[in-house]
Amino acid sequence: MKIKFLGTAAAEGWPAIFCACDACKMARKLKGKNIRTRSSCLIDDQYLVDFPPDTYLHGIMYELDFSRLKSVFVTHSHSDHFAPADFEMRYGTYAFIENREPLMLYGNNTVEDMFNSVFEGIDLEDSVIFNRVNPFESYKIDDFTLTPLPADHAQGEMCFIYVIQKHGKTLLYGNDSGYFAEETWDALLKYKFDLVILDCTQGPGDEQLGPNEYAHGHMGFYTNIKVKDRLIDRGAADENTKFVITHFSHNGTLMHDEFENLANPQGFITAYDGMEIEI
Repeated sequence: MKIKFLGTAAAEGWPAIFCACDACKMARKLKGKNIRTRSSCLIDDQYLVDFPPDTYLHGIMYELDFSRLKSVFVTHSHSDHFAPADFEMRYGTYAFIENREPLMLYGNNTVEDMFNSVFEGIDLEDSVIFNRVNPFESYKIDDFTLTPLPADHAQGEMCFIYVIQKHGKTLLYGNDSGYFAEETWDALLKYKFDLVILDCTQGPGDEQLGPNEYAHGHMGFYTNIKVKDRLIDRGAADENTKFVITHFSHNGTLMHDEFENLANPQGFITAYDGMEIEI
């Protein structure tokens, strides 16, 4: 599997659109890997995890051919992860696609309701088809197996993290989420992961948590370490597993190089917009 990180920021982006904090000012000054758009990943050029409002920009920035996109795996309904109105641009004369087949969307019931609400009264003529998925059930999608697991993120919505498998390789897409609930851990520990992608929204700000305390809603770096250690201790990961942190907020304050200095010694790769990894 080839994974390309199209965006690596939390909801506000970094620099945040209306913000003049020191971290945003520094990102604007340094540019490069410190400029972060809203989070999503592209897998093998044709499968997208989340559909943020920056997706059009991602296509332009990385010269991507989204006419070849086959499926979108949506983690939850928050606006930085699901911007459904743009799917109309795949319909009719908005998009001329060779060998047109429906774009398949996968997500929870809240995402489905949002999708249906946006397109109420609009016939997309099977240009985009929504597929509801349920936690702990596995779905065969082309060469992939997709398994949604409950995230610790938002009240009132069953947000997902995803286990994604293809040709003997196993990926955990683990944001947005705080430290996982035990039912999720029970499922995770049945796998052996080649790549683990974790939420680091809180940055180093969760350092004050005690040994038996965990971040909720989102993780920070020190909760990432606890997740990594538990996966390795229980045999779900090992020294060959790649651990990546992403979904950064300006409230975490550290520039990319500073985060690398913190994360590298602990065995983490600090994601940046445009980064690619193969497993």
